[in-house]
Amino acid sequence: MVDRWQGRWKNNLTRYSDLSCVKLILPWSTPSMRFCTSELKAAVISSALKKRFPGQDIVNVAGIRREESDNRAKAPVSKEEPRLKRKGLEGHTWNAIIEFTLDQVLGTIASSGLNLHEGYSKYGMSRISCVYCIMSAEADLMASAGCVDNHEVYIELVELEAESTFAFQGNRWLADVAPHLLSQELRSAIVEAKEKSLLRQRAEAQIPKHLLYTKGWPTAAITGAEATLIASVRRDVAGLLNLKIGCTTPDEVAHRYSELVLLKAAKDTAKATRSHSTSTDSGDELDDAEAIAPGTLTCG
Repeated sequence: MVDRWQGRWKNNLTRYSDLSCVKLILPWSTPSMRFCTSELKAAVISSALKKRFPGQDIVNVAGIRREESDNRAKAPVSKEEPRLKRKGLEGHTWNAIIEFTLDQVLGTIASSGLNLHEGYSKYGMSRISCVYCIMSAEADLMASAGCVDNHEVYIELVELEAESTFAFQGNRWLADVAPHLLSQELRSAIVEAKEKSLLRQRAEAQIPKHLLYTKGWPTAAITGAEATLIASVRRDVAGLLNLKIGCTTPDEVAHRYSELVLLKAAKDTAKATRSHSTSTDSGDELDDAEAIAPGTLTCG
């Protein structure tokens, strides 16, 4: 997961450099963008199950309970699982203990002669997930930092906070969870990153809403005044984070937007052509992220 966040940050810097996005994008997953779960848990488990049980229907038994959250309270007892389905074969997820209370869970574990995970019994966590989860409560983050085995990854994540100027959880900095584990140099870097974060947000707040990224961006041509504003904001952000980027003059920004508008028009035409085709979908249709992928076009 650390590699995924570090790679995402590197890719986001490339996208920002050639104006494939309007604002700098954070490296972390978020509650509304949980690619961590889909890519590194659900997808991996599903792939492993299909390899383990070739030619068989699959029922994946999960341990979620209605008491755990509002979202899980609405979960069905069972559902089809597209990731597990193969041609002629079924795939389902069965939430076998969804109606269990916490006392029932603890009683079942005790009566089976099993022990709770040490995260609960030794470190006092309320929820076991990733070592440092973007959805964890502060107390659980502190408990996780109390385990020596987790110190190395803690420092790596704080280093990414310092480099990116994006806090791990919205406005909550992971660096504040266990600052005693950090070197003086890294603590100083975090102080500087927090200051830069506020300045970056202040600079980007100047961009009017209609110019921000949305599906199908850019949705309209840019005016000279808007190009001047975006160029100014990009120079400010690049200066704060010591980035080498393109599209830092009004003319370069305007030219890049013209390229993006043409690319979007070509994409829309191709999509319309495919919608009238009777051929089988080959899966090569571009989505919005691919349509403005770094390196597709250039600034200037």
